[in-house]
Amino acid sequence: MKTIGIIPARYASTRLPGKPLADICGKPLIQYVYEQAKKARRLDEVFVATDDERIFKAVEAFGGKAVMTSPFHPSGTDRCAEVVEKMDCQFVINIQGDEPLIPPEVIDKVAEALAEAPPEIPMTSAATLANEEERSNPSVVKVVLDRNNIALYFSRSPIPFIRNPLAPTYRHIGIYGYRKEFLLKFVSFPQTPLELTESLEQLRTLEHGYRIKIVLVDYSPVGVDTTEDLERVRKLLGCK
Repeated sequence: MKTIGIIPARYASTRLPGKPLADICGKPLIQYVYEQAKKARRLDEVFVATDDERIFKAVEAFGGKAVMTSPFHPSGTDRCAEVVEKMDCQFVINIQGDEPLIPPEVIDKVAEALAEAPPEIPMTSAATLANEEERSNPSVVKVVLDRNNIALYFSRSPIPFIRNPLAPTYRHIGIYGYRKEFLLKFVSFPQTPLELTESLEQLRTLEHGYRIKIVLVDYSPVGVDTTEDLERVRKLLGCK
């Protein structure tokens, strides 16, 4: 069964315009994400999905595959759906375009969980243990799981509330696996009240009655949203 990795990338980032092309040790940020995705064993092909010709040309320049998409998509998920709609594949992995250090093993685990899940679980994602600072940070999304690691709820609030310290707090990691037919259905669903309240797209899946399998990984995401984040990644990669 064919699995496609899609990296949505847009130029017009609110806090860091041109983020995918930001220089890190002489390479654009998007190249790091692409190269990490290419190392994943479970992906048959990897594409960058963009609506900007500068990003498209940059990806082609380093030997990657890019696809131009509509400039009117409200989210990266919609961009992924456009790319795979006419592709011959069964599974789609949506990889965040601003995590240059994402381990290939995380991508593989999300893809493996999707391939092994029964049809009634059409979506997978990942999570890791949250520390106390992450727990109280509304920019860090938390997820509560059942005993089979199926997502019960996602929130920017610190969940679960710890009256008795019996359950861990998990930090959600923004990588998603979809059965292709579900992805195409998902982008046709209307947005839902909880999704709009929390500004968390994955809640649309739960509100429409579908389940998301979560794989637990040992990885703390290093996303790039600001110039400070960019400098942090440059230091981690030893840029001179």
